[in-house]
Amino acid sequence: MQKTSPTEENYLKAIYKHSKAAETVATNTLAAELRTTPASVTDMLKKLSDKGLAEHQPYKGVVLTPEGLSIALQIIRKHRLWETFLVEKLKFTWDEVHETAEQLEHIDSPNLISKLDEFLEFPEYDPHGDPIPDHDGTIKHRESVLLSQCRSGQAVTITGVLTEESRFLQFLQRLNLIIGQKVVINEEIPFDNSLSIRVLDADIIINRNISDNIRVYIDVL
Repeated sequence: MQKTSPTEENYLKAIYKHSKAAETVATNTLAAELRTTPASVTDMLKKLSDKGLAEHQPYKGVVLTPEGLSIALQIIRKHRLWETFLVEKLKFTWDEVHETAEQLEHIDSPNLISKLDEFLEFPEYDPHGDPIPDHDGTIKHRESVLLSQCRSGQAVTITGVLTEESRFLQFLQRLNLIIGQKVVINEEIPFDNSLSIRVLDADIIINRNISDNIRVYIDVL
């Protein structure tokens, strides 16, 4: 696997992230994700194409090559393992770890990551519920739906979140809407598509923006 810079790795990871929603990823999508200009994105995509890591078609978008995909999955693997280490071993909270893991993910030491995985006893999911690719890049997906897709009377278990923005995670923590928490859907409120839910012994109402960002497993009663 060829050497890549942190900037190149960030691009590969961003392309992978958005490729799950479309066959090709647009330049403007990457510019917004990486907070840069479309011109800078175009320059980097040319570099990635020259290295055989991506295929860029002007006016259509970009896709990862098999080698580019492999590198992207290894970066994601490192990021999620470091997040798990920070939460489980160093007692960071789940809203504190993303930025630190963004830095640690660029350490180029396969042996270190192998030892880290072993030390953590080979976790399959990170503190936000995201699957951790194994050393071959294989991802174990688990069945889940958005909380907003659930219906009155259903009992669910929270399995993940779609955003790692710290203020959102802090808000969920205050509401006890954390990974592994049991939730019962009391009522769908048609007026604004909000949900009345029971968490522990409390009934609360959450809006659609919140329920659209929480993934759950529907429990069998």
